[in-house]
Amino acid sequence: MTEHVDWSEPEPAAAPASSAVTPADAADAARLVAFGLQPKLQPARDQEYTELLRRYREDPPFARLADAVAAGLGLVVLEVSPRAGMAVTAAEDSVFAVRMGDYARRTSADSGDRFLHGLAHLAVAALAFPRPEDLADDGYIGRVSVNGVDAFVRQACRRLEERADELGENTDPATDAPGLEAAWRIWARRSATGATKDARRPAASTTGIVAKAVGFLTDSGFLQRTGDDNGGTYRTTARYQLQVRDLAGGAAMAELLELGVVPVTDGTASLLPAEDTDDLDLVADAGLPFHS
Repeated sequence: MTEHVDWSEPEPAAAPASSAVTPADAADAARLVAFGLQPKLQPARDQEYTELLRRYREDPPFARLADAVAAGLGLVVLEVSPRAGMAVTAAEDSVFAVRMGDYARRTSADSGDRFLHGLAHLAVAALAFPRPEDLADDGYIGRVSVNGVDAFVRQACRRLEERADELGENTDPATDAPGLEAAWRIWARRSATGATKDARRPAASTTGIVAKAVGFLTDSGFLQRTGDDNGGTYRTTARYQLQVRDLAGGAAMAELLELGVVPVTDGTASLLPAEDTDDLDLVADAGLPFHS
């Protein structure tokens, strides 16, 4: 008589309910990340968003799950709080990364202009948060204007030119020169405003480039427009402060701040633009913000 052998595997012990991840949990975590990708959405105005933020803070396993979903999408979580929501930034290899070349091509066919667009973003950040304590203070609100940012960059250009003259290096920068050394010459020689037949601001002018930068930041939920004076005035948001904190360690940002030309003001213009001259070619790899 043949003995019957049961080859079936024993059933695994059920995992504790507290550690089990359900499809509903995964959906909620993905939903929270999706909210984070809508930077203009304010948590206080969306009950579901507010509830998911509360759950993130109070439920560590759910927080880890949401962080994992974000990481899988190539996103870095900067902060999760009622003031900023789920603030995320895209890693270089993320599908959500905005590249400077793509951004500049939306405005100009001139590939060299991407350095100017990068410099505009760098200047907005430096002028919005001119002191380390401003960047560290969660309650601080920075204010900038289009004309004020252009005036600030032109002052920085003059300071860089003076420094180059003092060092006897007022020649075209080498290919490994810092980003500002590569970009200040073309900004200083580009028209600040220019003129079109219908009196609009040309996109290739420096104020046009700044306007494009602050417009992008406004659409991205980093700035809020507050008025039309001085080419347009703007205030910073909590999300932008977090983004600038992430940027603050960059060499180009440090170089700009070390020039000592960042005034603590309301962002209004205080300098006259430089005279317009011919454009110059820019060297590659200027080391400015955005993924290259």
